[in-house]
Amino acid sequence: LEGDDVGDLIDAHRHELLFSGELPTMDPPQHTAHRGLLLRLITPKRLKENEEFMWRWTDVQLDEILGHGRCEFVQDFARPLTAVIIAELLGVPEEDRARFRDEMVGKKQASYATVGAVDALVSNPFAWMHDAFAEYVEDRRRAPRDDVLTALATATFPDGTLPDVHEVVAIAANLFGAGQETTVHLLSASLRRLGEDPEVQGALREDHGRIPNFVEEVLRFDSPLKGPFRLSRVPTTVGGVDLPAGTTAKVFVSAANRDPRKFECPNEFRPDRADARQHLAFGHGIHTCVGAPLARSEARVALERLLDRTTDIRISEEHHGPPGARRYDYRPTELIRGMLRLHLEYSPADTAEGRA
Repeated sequence: LEGDDVGDLIDAHRHELLFSGELPTMDPPQHTAHRGLLLRLITPKRLKENEEFMWRWTDVQLDEILGHGRCEFVQDFARPLTAVIIAELLGVPEEDRARFRDEMVGKKQASYATVGAVDALVSNPFAWMHDAFAEYVEDRRRAPRDDVLTALATATFPDGTLPDVHEVVAIAANLFGAGQETTVHLLSASLRRLGEDPEVQGALREDHGRIPNFVEEVLRFDSPLKGPFRLSRVPTTVGGVDLPAGTTAKVFVSAANRDPRKFECPNEFRPDRADARQHLAFGHGIHTCVGAPLARSEARVALERLLDRTTDIRISEEHHGPPGARRYDYRPTELIRGMLRLHLEYSPADTAEGRA
């Protein structure tokens, strides 16, 4: 590569780049238009309606697992919970949500059951979802209704133009895929922390008001996103290192979240850390995660109901070993940090303390 600005060359070959059609890798003005469309769909009013659904759906999921006294948290609870919550947010009809749940949980289980299964890891588990949303969008454009899917199908870019069907589908799929996957790992990291630290668990049981800051510290300490790749359009210097135009760089936000210049004793988990929310788990600037409010709400609601409906939560020594010698398997990817499995044991609370 030669020259001070290789932006035109990057744009000409953008379709060849990994995740080129997804919001996090777009540049303005395309990024501005697509993000603007998404923000018109994920409004405070819609998020409030979705949170009301979260409380009900979380209890439905807990009803399925609590009686057993144990579960594999990732597959039995976190994946089905988050899949259906995002499906509801996007307006997927109630009669189709079970399919979304089963597809997301089933395909993820197949993809990550064997760490060495390269073919499974590189396959696209969301192909079926693209077809489903394309059908929804085309149907609502032909026959609009008073529902969220019609709003999705008829939403326009900030300049008033109507997106192509594939653009709408890509936006929905990006929210579904990226939002669901990272929230699953936020939840599993949170439950691992509670299972490993009875003192913290007890404090949150006594005062649910401490849960939001606990979630922020989990995001800082165990960020589900290791960090994105970036391609420099022009020569630049980062951290004293010169990067010529066209340089591929890995941005480790997880490392930034442990920066001792920003956080006191960064390698200590402090659930009451005053500046925990200043982490970069959701990115920064124009690429700040649009779904951050959704992820925070999902984690808060799930933790509140889990703590209300159990009296204690423990890590399974049978599967993960004793304290001080735990064993956890993590996903073998460069982008995401999350456990493949988290086996928990717990005691359900009395009805008066839990479901009622």
